[in-house]
Amino acid sequence: MKLDDISLPIKHIPEPPLEFSYKQTSPYPKDGLFLYGPHRKPSPTAHISIGVIGRAEGIAFLKIWAKKIKRQIEVPEPKRGEKKNRLHLSNFPGIEEAFGVSFDPNQIVTYEIDPKELDVATRTLNLHEAVRKAVDVYTAKVKHHIKNEERKVDVWLLILPELVFERCKPRAKRTGLPLVKGDFGKKQAERAELPLLGQVIDQTAEEIFDDIPDFHRQAKAAFLQLNVTSQLIRETTLAPEEFVNSAGYQVRRLQDPATVGWNLATGLYYKTQPEPPWKLASARPGVAYIGLVYKMLPNDPKEHACCAAQMFLAEGDGVVFRGANGPWQTGRNEFHLQPDAAKNLIRQVLETYDGKHGGPPKELFIHGKTTFKDEEWGAFESVVPRETTLVGVRIRTTNGETKLFRDGDYPVLRGTAMILDARNAYLWTTGYVPQLDTYIGPETPNPLFITVLKSSKELPQLEDVLGDIMGLTKINYNACNFNDGLPVTVRFADKVGDVLSMGSARGAEKQPFKFYV
Repeated sequence: MKLDDISLPIKHIPEPPLEFSYKQTSPYPKDGLFLYGPHRKPSPTAHISIGVIGRAEGIAFLKIWAKKIKRQIEVPEPKRGEKKNRLHLSNFPGIEEAFGVSFDPNQIVTYEIDPKELDVATRTLNLHEAVRKAVDVYTAKVKHHIKNEERKVDVWLLILPELVFERCKPRAKRTGLPLVKGDFGKKQAERAELPLLGQVIDQTAEEIFDDIPDFHRQAKAAFLQLNVTSQLIRETTLAPEEFVNSAGYQVRRLQDPATVGWNLATGLYYKTQPEPPWKLASARPGVAYIGLVYKMLPNDPKEHACCAAQMFLAEGDGVVFRGANGPWQTGRNEFHLQPDAAKNLIRQVLETYDGKHGGPPKELFIHGKTTFKDEEWGAFESVVPRETTLVGVRIRTTNGETKLFRDGDYPVLRGTAMILDARNAYLWTTGYVPQLDTYIGPETPNPLFITVLKSSKELPQLEDVLGDIMGLTKINYNACNFNDGLPVTVRFADKVGDVLSMGSARGAEKQPFKFYV
């Protein structure tokens, strides 16, 4: 599509600034942290306690990195053909200099796991049981520490060998592995033959089958119950040079060490401190955003789904509210809450907002991927106070049906918006970023399709809605990127749903978002 062929208005939504220490702002997290430090910079330096669980080799790799991130890590020299000024890359100055937190590498709490135990666990005949046993190898160490040690650990790092990723995921083939019998006897053997025989087996007493056989999801669900934060790190992330194929090439291509340092340090700060490292400086006061999450429950004969809400405020950090499980799916990729469940979920959000701010929000935006039924929307409105404007927004990804180009064939600027009418617009949340002098992406960027579906009062200004979404693409605290392509209300919906749909995910009804990532 060429601009000459259309008459629709094209606007640019400015890059949202972020706020750091001393109320200084920058659009780029790395620049803001390097120059000013985090939004709530600890004074004096905060010392964090780290726990590590892994093979002896994995713990050794982590300890090497623990020493690395306490000092500067420089970006490597550009290779032949690369730009000299790669503005999207930044030297990492050290965790204390950038974040104002520190730790003693010699005081890291370490628990070594037996590689043979992990190997046998992941070779269990039934994949559900294999994954559960693999997770238990790690969580048993945390439970032991909580029960027997007085020293508090702020964050647990699970260092994972590659066999976990090869064997502990849905439909893992485990071809050629000598599988071992587990604890389910005849029923286990029948389960293994189920795809061939089409048998239906009564497993109602076997909780293990309520979970998807995926290590990451089950580990996060287990840590929800323990009420502690965790970070899963692959050994190949820490020491890629130690893992090569038969031709001598690294088995994984990774980011440069400085970028890995930024990301590791950002995660450590976010998961150990009361507030995130940066917040939105341009956020409109009194506005809250929630993303609705739906996920089908595994092995549920009634085809029930789990629902939840993620709430994010101007401060940036989020809270996840567990909703009710029920028959919410009404069509393919369409989910709608019944009135009572809708009321209860929004009521939890409003009570938490009131407890934090001493009153209701001026505006409450509900972000989702689907529309809202009238009875569902009516239930939302019935519990929202009169002084709050409730707005429903659908955010949908596109697959190339709409393209814009700059100067003929260059990617458009990030923040470009094609306004269709008062309710609908295309928004390019990825694209060329002048500050970085590059577009970070493999192909021509695709826009999001934004629709303001409903409002309890007059429609908000569409440019305000688009500006909010641009801001929400900048608060992923699991990495230190310039931006994401999706707002946080939508980007992590699947990950949150993946964890909550686990039968073993029995944490509190309300928990910090940092527990899920």
